[in-house]
This record gives sequence, structure tokens and C-alpha cells, in this order.
Amino acid sequence: MASNSAITQVLETDIWVKGIWEEFLAFADDSTWEKGKFYYYQEHMRVEMSPVGPLHARQNSIVSNVVILYATLKNIRIIQFTNASFRKAGIREFQPDLAYYIGSDLRVPPANNNSPIDLNQYDAPNLVIEIGASSFNDDLGSKRLLYEDAGISEYWVDRANTGEVFAFAINGGGSGRIQQSRVLPGLEIALVEEALNRSQTQDDGEINRWLIQTFSQG
Repeated sequence: MASNSAITQVLETDIWVKGIWEEFLAFADDSTWEKGKFYYYQEHMRVEMSPVGPLHARQNSIVSNVVILYATLKNIRIIQFTNASFRKAGIREFQPDLAYYIGSDLRVPPANNNSPIDLNQYDAPNLVIEIGASSFNDDLGSKRLLYEDAGISEYWVDRANTGEVFAFAINGGGSGRIQQSRVLPGLEIALVEEALNRSQTQDDGEINRWLIQTFSQG
């Protein structure tokens, strides 16, 4: 059983709390936290309540549009999961804002149940993206280490308050910052930031038409 102090800390949200896997599952399966995002790494657990404001929601949709439109126009096979949980039982769990399987040689989970995606049965996604404001420091810190260990190929953090995108290529358990995507070859991270900047004054149709024109010229 979790100690009272651990339970109090978890209920505060947005911090890492030491706990065993069984304690983590108890919180993850509790309907009280059905809107929460859950992470487990190195015997510590974290719960974040899903943002409900327009800043997070808008930037999430813009980043998603950039990725999907680019892959579509460049004829790159891609499958998107939004707020899905990925689980390697007893070891780790993560629930990024956006996750992508890119390419044709991956074991991709079917959309046939509501259980977390079993990483003992399916591959981890190539690209994981977190949209963060209050969670930004953790997105760059502990979560980046989690994704390095999980075998993610590329990790982006959108600093929602500023529209900056920090992208990292992951290789051999470490990561380094990149200015151009490796899993979506030719996609400049600066272009993702430009789309986020345009979203302050333009609607989705305007932004998408600009993206299509830009990608078609490349």
C-alpha cells in the first residue's frame, strides 16, 4: 500500500512520487483520475491533469496538422495516437499528447480496445510530442530520460507559452537537439514554430493552405 504521504503528493499532481508498479496501477485505474495523464519511470510515478484551456488545445491541433500534412504530401506512412497510454508492465508508462508510428516496418497496435498499448507486444512510436506550459521543465528533464530509455526515435517539446519547439533525436539511449526532423526527413523545426506563430492571427484553413503550398514546393 502507498503511504499517506505518497498519496497526498500524488493528489497534488505534477510531481514525481516514489512508488511501486502496483501503486501506480491503482491510481491509473482509479476513475477519479480518468482525465489524468500518467507516467511511471524508475519506480516513480507522476499524474498530470489534462489541460482544458485553449492554449494547449490549439497548439496541440496545430502541431498535429503540421505533422500529418507533411507526411501526407511527402507520401510517408504515418499513424497518429492522441493522448494514448503506452505501457511496459512493471517498468514504465507514458501518455504523451501526440505519438506517431512512421514507416512501414513497425508493429502498430490496432484500435480495438481502451487498454494501454502493450510495449511488450507492439513497438514504441517513432515520434513523441509533449505540449507543455507548467510541465515544460519536466518535459525537458525526466520525461526526456524516460523517452530515451523507451526507445523513442525522436522527441519534441512545444513550449506552449512561447511557441518554441525543442526537438531531440534519440540514439543509443541518449539524445541531442536537432533543427530538422530525422523521422520526417526534410521537415524543419523552425517551420513548426512558424505554424504555431501564425495560429495567433490565422485560422486553420489559412495555416493549412500555407503548409500545403510550402510542402509542395519542397
